[in-house]
Amino acid sequence: MEFATFWLAATPLFAVPLIAAALGLILNERAGVLNLGCEGIMLCSALAATAAYLETGQSVALGLVVAIIAGAVVALGFGIFVVILRTNQVVTGITVVFLGSGLTGLIGVPWTNVALGGLQPIHIPGLTGIPVIGRFLFGQDPVVYVVLALVGVVSYALYRTRIGLKLRAVGENPQAADADGVNVEAYRLFAVMAGGALIGLAGGYLALASAKIFVFDMTQGRGWIAVALVIFARWMPWRALLGGLLFGGIEAVIPRIKAEGLPIPQYFLEMAPYAVTLFVLIYAAIRLRAGQDAPKALGVPYVRQDRR
Repeated sequence: MEFATFWLAATPLFAVPLIAAALGLILNERAGVLNLGCEGIMLCSALAATAAYLETGQSVALGLVVAIIAGAVVALGFGIFVVILRTNQVVTGITVVFLGSGLTGLIGVPWTNVALGGLQPIHIPGLTGIPVIGRFLFGQDPVVYVVLALVGVVSYALYRTRIGLKLRAVGENPQAADADGVNVEAYRLFAVMAGGALIGLAGGYLALASAKIFVFDMTQGRGWIAVALVIFARWMPWRALLGGLLFGGIEAVIPRIKAEGLPIPQYFLEMAPYAVTLFVLIYAAIRLRAGQDAPKALGVPYVRQDRR
């Protein structure tokens, strides 16, 4: 009972960065932009959140806002290259990863390895004490509930609004969308920036709530796990929520197993999230049959002169 209680209570701390980043990537990819720079955007946002928190009176809210802005700005730079200049999206995304790692290592020294008070959980009297699930459902920090609401907002926006319809049309058939009067480049830039803001939230939460410290390369592959999570979710926000809880639960159980002293090799535990990621990719390759659920124009630059 105690093991399950603490494991479930810790799961959202690990799941929220993955869910928020996956939501951002879904917005990107629904508009036809393949963003592999998630890891670099999360790193830049984590540093921005930490710097803002430490330099402005330790305000968690301000730190998260700055992280969101940083994510949107870095994503805008990525978007200008891939949407306006039409550079290769795969190469540009990987470049953003290395840029984020190098940039945070260059300018992040003053804010590295500094313990942060960070975001604290809230407790609802009478509900938090429910056995096993009380802390999991009612003892989390406010951002957990905000991200849960964002899943619904993104899903509604994509499937129940005209903007969402046009954004998905841009990702499925940009030629037809352009012929219908939709500004393909504007919608793709909007999707990249909105997605970057959500990825920025993921990076800020990672620094101010999950780890409560900034260290170099602290994302540890979570950006890549978010990319796999999008494929696992079939580009659907609600599936991303479930997949994020799955991956978060796997990460959360590792420190609990170590604390219990169970005879499981350390390196096996550390590789578990990435082994599951590989399994998810293999499952997706077999089940989805060459990505039939992916947006049809994903990763394909659009040149208006080529419209037929």
